[in-house]
Amino acid sequence: MQNSLTRKPIEIKISTVVAVSVILNEAALPTLEVALREMTGGTPDFFDDEFAIIDVENIAHETLDWASLIALFKSCGLHAVAVRNAAEDQHAAIRAHDLSIDVVSKAKPELPKEAPVATIEMASEIVAAPVEATPAPMPAAIEHIPAMVIDTPIRAGQRVYARGCDLIITASVNNGAEVIADGSIHIYAPLRGRALAGARGNTNARIFTTAMEAELVSIAGIYQTFDTGFPKLAANQAVQIKLVGDSIEVSSIKSA
Repeated sequence: MQNSLTRKPIEIKISTVVAVSVILNEAALPTLEVALREMTGGTPDFFDDEFAIIDVENIAHETLDWASLIALFKSCGLHAVAVRNAAEDQHAAIRAHDLSIDVVSKAKPELPKEAPVATIEMASEIVAAPVEATPAPMPAAIEHIPAMVIDTPIRAGQRVYARGCDLIITASVNNGAEVIADGSIHIYAPLRGRALAGARGNTNARIFTTAMEAELVSIAGIYQTFDTGFPKLAANQAVQIKLVGDSIEVSSIKSA
């Protein structure tokens, strides 16, 4: 009875939501449906009810049937939540279908003015662990973003987000765990969960791990799962994951 009296009716906490970006290059619904069916092989839960942000920059002046588009995505396991790069005159129609307007800044992001904070999320609780910034300022010609270091295992159900920097983990990332960084991710232990680098669109970000057993990896929103097995890699060698064009490449790091 005491807990019900002291507990607040509602609490707002900072969380990290990961959504796939669906970039539309065509407006015709039949064309999109064929492309999605080919991509998913007709599997209704291919995307496992992932949140989706629809990017319409390449068809900004086309008229879209939002209700049919949302239904099409849902049939493939994509839960559309927002639209990016839509013309202002389309905002009312988009909001009428319970979609948010995702505002993207085109400006170059500023370097963080304060030390980044690692957020580890488990259920409804977030534990924050501040990381010390570099004590001496870097020369103006050199851009340096301090890395975030995690020394404990990331367990199933936990999520770590390194905002504005690289992420370094010296312990394992277990199945069901998720690690995210705006920069690159370095894991000096087995990677068994999900790793998403370049979360804000940095296509040069990479993922490094000493043992590749991941459920999913992503660079700048382009992702790959390993349900059908892992690429053939050299034994007992560290692995790097990077973008090559629009594809994920997983390769061994060969020592000199």
